[in-house]
Amino acid sequence: MGFRFDLLLLFTTLVLLSTITPTVLSDVILSKVDRRIDLTSQIVRVTSTLKVENAGPDPVSEVLLTFPEIQAKDLAYLTATLNEVSLPKALGEGDSLTIDVLAVFTHALRPFPEEITQADIQLVLFQDTAHYLSPYAVKVQSLTVKLPKARIETYTKLENTNIHGSDIKYGPYENLPPFSYAPIAVHFETNQPFAVAQELVREIEISHWGNVQVTEHYNVVHQGAKSKGEFSRLDFQARPHLRGASALRNLVAKLPPRAHSIYYRDEIGNISTSNVWGDPKKTELVIEPRYPLFGGWRTTFTIGYGLPLQDFLFGLEGKRFLNFSFGSPINDLITDNLIVKVVLPEGSNDISISTPFPVKQGQETKISHLDVAGRPVVVLEKTNVVPEHNQYFQVYYRFNKLSMLREPFMLISGFFILFVSCILYMHVDMSISKSSPSYLAKLQWDEVRATIQQVVSIINQCLSKHERLEASLHDLSRTGDVQACKTARKTADSLFKEYSKELKPLLSFLQSSPQATQILPKVEELVAKEKELQERLIAKHSTIVDCYEKKIGGRELENRVASHQQKVVALKQEVDDLLDYIEEI
Repeated sequence: MGFRFDLLLLFTTLVLLSTITPTVLSDVILSKVDRRIDLTSQIVRVTSTLKVENAGPDPVSEVLLTFPEIQAKDLAYLTATLNEVSLPKALGEGDSLTIDVLAVFTHALRPFPEEITQADIQLVLFQDTAHYLSPYAVKVQSLTVKLPKARIETYTKLENTNIHGSDIKYGPYENLPPFSYAPIAVHFETNQPFAVAQELVREIEISHWGNVQVTEHYNVVHQGAKSKGEFSRLDFQARPHLRGASALRNLVAKLPPRAHSIYYRDEIGNISTSNVWGDPKKTELVIEPRYPLFGGWRTTFTIGYGLPLQDFLFGLEGKRFLNFSFGSPINDLITDNLIVKVVLPEGSNDISISTPFPVKQGQETKISHLDVAGRPVVVLEKTNVVPEHNQYFQVYYRFNKLSMLREPFMLISGFFILFVSCILYMHVDMSISKSSPSYLAKLQWDEVRATIQQVVSIINQCLSKHERLEASLHDLSRTGDVQACKTARKTADSLFKEYSKELKPLLSFLQSSPQATQILPKVEELVAKEKELQERLIAKHSTIVDCYEKKIGGRELENRVASHQQKVVALKQEVDDLLDYIEEI
């Protein structure tokens, strides 16, 4: 099987023509070449069946493959298989073998025209060679180009060119010399959306408590013919196959069979336009973007789901290894840059990686909940990824089972400390000592506040009596009952004397209390102003009653009362201001 191993290694490498030796070129002949180019999607797949013969005397252990320069830059995947069950170490003289070569290309279909309106169909251009490009002579060769539809705008017509439905057949061509090249171009209709993930970040997080959490962040763009002009949602919904035939309406992701807790969201939030179907072999997720994607339009979204740990994590020789698929689960998606992050449990060590094809590898650390040192993260990166890359890779590591108890122990310890703290708090006397100066000062201040409230209450009662005196004057002007007015004043005088007696002990207490030092002047001023207001009101009241008894009215009455009235108004305002100030304190 040594010959097969050399072939597979060689088929994954592009060989420069300058390195090909004349011996290798002269010893090998391709007796028959059958090529099939599949253009039914944006991913171009070229399957070539090569019958290789050794026409020279020396054994041949290598077969070289070449590609046109126009295709080499777009080559994403290359593999070869041998049809023979058993092979010698090298191909002897006159021996032959058959090789199946699969080459996958991305961005090989170029929209032409590059811009279309909503009502236009999408046309693309594909270029290749009708002759199989090889450093070896080819005896017989044929080519079949499979298109998605029978509508073909133009195609290169060569000798022995036929069309059968949606297939274009070139050949057979015989006795082609080495490096024979016959360029062809096919301009055809395809309304398949060109969904390209410019960046895809897949995060696979392992939890030894029984779950593998997968989170995929997509940045998708439609790289078909760019949309120009206005977009009509009404036309698109009424005739979607005519007004937006090449628009990207949905994406289909084939998830593992026991996927659960599936979600689909973007920066705005959860997107409800998705459906899930499952069977024992797979779980199919159909997602629709918030809006249809036309050429040049883009969207970003996130897919997440959980998987049973036992389906993907296994043990081998004292180590554990994750066996997981590499590429995107979405059908016919090209990924320009794919980053796969495998988050291992905290405490994992002796990490190694096995991949079926070359990838860029790295490691980083992720800090998550209840982590101390962080979790090791294996980072795999590859560009130009196609569905053929969706193969299984393995991440090997060692993990001590006792490390699983770290997080439960941290939770138990945290709750234990919390409960103990609560118990101590409930049983510890946090009150201030009754003999402390601060506690005594607080008690004195409370007494001062209560005394001030009593003073304010008495002042308010006095003000209420002032209003009654004013009311008796209004009744006098209306009824002329002088005797009733005198009675009201006599009653007010007696009440004012009682209030004055009640104020004296309160003021004495405030004057003796050190806590009332700052507010005492305002309280004394309030009492004094209210006393002056009483005197002015009594004087005003007496003047008006005397004028009524002496039958004095009109302007002379107003002149006698005017000075008293002005002073009353000013004093009322001062008393109100002092009450507001004291209440704020």
